[in-house]
Parts: sequence; C-alpha cells; structure tokens
Amino acid sequence: MSVGLETSLKLLPVKGVRLASVAAGVRYTDRPDVVVIELADQTRAAGVFTRNRFCAAPVIVSKEHLAANSIRACLVNAGNANAGTGEQGIADARACCMALAQRLGCETDNVLPFSTGIIGERLPVKRITESLDECIGNLKEDAWDAAATGIMTTDTVPKGISRQCVIQGKTITITGIVKGSGMIRPNMATLLSYIATDARVSQPVLQELLNEMVSCSFNRTTVDGDTSTNDSCLLFATGASGIDEIKDIKEHGYVILRQAMLDVFLWLAQAIVRDAEGVTKFITINVQDSTSTAEALEVAFTVAHSPLVKTALFASDPNWGRILAAVGRAPVPDLDVGKVSILLGDVCVLRDGALAAGYQEQQGQAVMDEDEITITITLGRGTEQATVWTSDLSYDYIKINAEYRS
Repeated sequence: MSVGLETSLKLLPVKGVRLASVAAGVRYTDRPDVVVIELADQTRAAGVFTRNRFCAAPVIVSKEHLAANSIRACLVNAGNANAGTGEQGIADARACCMALAQRLGCETDNVLPFSTGIIGERLPVKRITESLDECIGNLKEDAWDAAATGIMTTDTVPKGISRQCVIQGKTITITGIVKGSGMIRPNMATLLSYIATDARVSQPVLQELLNEMVSCSFNRTTVDGDTSTNDSCLLFATGASGIDEIKDIKEHGYVILRQAMLDVFLWLAQAIVRDAEGVTKFITINVQDSTSTAEALEVAFTVAHSPLVKTALFASDPNWGRILAAVGRAPVPDLDVGKVSILLGDVCVLRDGALAAGYQEQQGQAVMDEDEITITITLGRGTEQATVWTSDLSYDYIKINAEYRS
C-alpha cells in the first residue's frame, strides 16, 4: 500500500538513453530483477553515494569508474546487495561490468554496477551475465517504466516522473526513477535513483546541480533512520537535444533546468516516503523560526525518528505531547520552550510552550484521521526553516522487516 501514488507511470523517453529489464532470478521469481541503462557516447554523468562506511562493492566500483572515465552504461540488479562481501564482492561487481562492456563494445570502466537487496550474500554473477544478451536485445528508449519495476525490492509500486522545459528554444526532457521503501535515511541520496536529461551540461555543473538537488530532496526524507550500504543517485546529461552546453550556474538555461530538476527530485524523494514499508500516513514536518537550517533539520529529524510519534501517527492518535517531548530532547542549545508552538495541520495545539487556548481534542483528531498530515513547529528563535518528509510506523513495517529474509 502506498499513499497518494499512481501505479501507472507513463514516463517520457530521453534522447540518448535506452533501457531494458529481464527476469534473471537473482532472488525473485517471475519478475524483472536486472536492468541495463545504455547511454549515448559523450553523456556526462554525476553521482552521489552512501556515506555508510560499510558501503557495498558496487558502490566502491561505481565511484572508481565514475571518477576515471566517460560512462556508457549502468547495470542494476535487485534482490542481492553485494554488500558485506569483501574483495570477492568487488571482483563479482567488476566481472558483471566486464560482461556488459564486452557486449556493448566499450571498456569495463565505462560501466557502473548497482545492487540492492539482501546484505552478506555473494552476487549470482552467472545468472546476471547470462541474462545480458536478452536484456541488450530489448533495449528501448521508452522502457523507463519497465526499468522502474526492475529495480524494486520491497517497493509496492514503481516510482518515476518526467518533466519538460524549454531552453534555447528547444524542448528538454527530464525523466527519473527511484526505488526505496525501507532502510531509508539517505544521508546523500536514496537507495537507487537514476535521472537523465537530454540537455547538454558540463560535468562540473552537472555534479553541482546533483549535489544541490539531493541536499534539498532525498536528504530531507526518512522512513526508519537507517542509512543503506548501497545508496546511489546518478544524474546523466546526454546532450542529445542539441542545445549549447550549459557551463555556468548563472546562465539562464541553468536556471530553467534547475527548476525542472527540482520538481523531479522533490517528487522522487517524496515518492519513497509515500511508498515506505507498511506506510499508512505521509507526514510533512515543517520547523520554522530556527537560528539555522541545520538546527531546523535537527528538530525535524528528532520528531520524524521518534517511535512514539510515529506509532501515534499510525494510530491516528492526536497525542501531541509526544511531539512536544521530541522537540524538547532535540540537540538545540538554550531552547526557550516558552516560545515554541506546534500545529497539527492548521490546528494550533501548543502556543508559547503551553496548551493553546480553545484547543479541543476533536480538532486534532480530525487532522490525525487524514492520510497526509503536516506538523508545523515554530521555535521562536530565528528566521530559518526546513522541511522533512517521513512516514508512520505500522504493524506491517515490523512484519515486512521481520520476514525479509524468510
């Protein structure tokens, strides 16, 4: 079950990108679990990866390849994370890259490997490499929807979005897909996400754009506070639209592209939370009047990670005292609780550190009965603010993760 997500994507093709997915039996049966993304020659690539020190073998290899060469393809498998597998895992990831490179006529380090799934099991290299001929034979520009399905693990729906804008008189397309439902507190990006545009952008500008987009989207989400070993987010610019290269963030074309990209990244980030494991509520936490964005994020994430807050949200219980308690233990020095106010939706439950005059529990109950809830926390100590998106904590979240390996 997801909150507010459609199951039909209808994603737009991006010139210079072809995709395909096949069922290789990596872990699942009767569903695609290997995806190839082929990129046109001269495509610019930017990436961000997990900060988890136990980063997976494909993350290590992808970072090496991204730093060294132009990228011609991505090879993604679902069902096996190839994490906690040591030097053998790195060798397996490279073997898969080599097999795809041989078929595409490029170098091994022109291929980026990605994996998601169970940690600590060796990658089934043979199953993956034996599926590549079929996968390459199915490559199409309009296969984004299939690719979004092929990278899923515990996701309940494929997630992707397309946007278009006009730069230098030409229509520019941006399409992105993402997977992720649990083990989500990205601390860089999210589990796996691939965004492509046919704009032409210099590599340094593309990397700067990606860093900014991730900071204000994926890094503002949390499901359970856990950062994955495999988090990877890639942004590709094929240049196939024919526009002049965007070389500076001050260019008018960059400003237009940035706004369209922001729409894409925000949608993808929120889609992860809307499809979180066991989700029944989509929660927006706004923290206002802080001394800095970092301080606002500390408060927002403290509330978002509170099991007591999350279970109250699942129960539709207007127990705002749990929110108050979380705010009070957030790492904010010298917080004056007499200036703190809390709203559920547009209902003020706490004003200046005390129960709001006239508040009735049925008002809070009406808000908590909704599928989408906004919590606004005003600190009364500055002019900065930040927003975080999270989910509730349900019985199904426990069940999904208790039975994940069974």
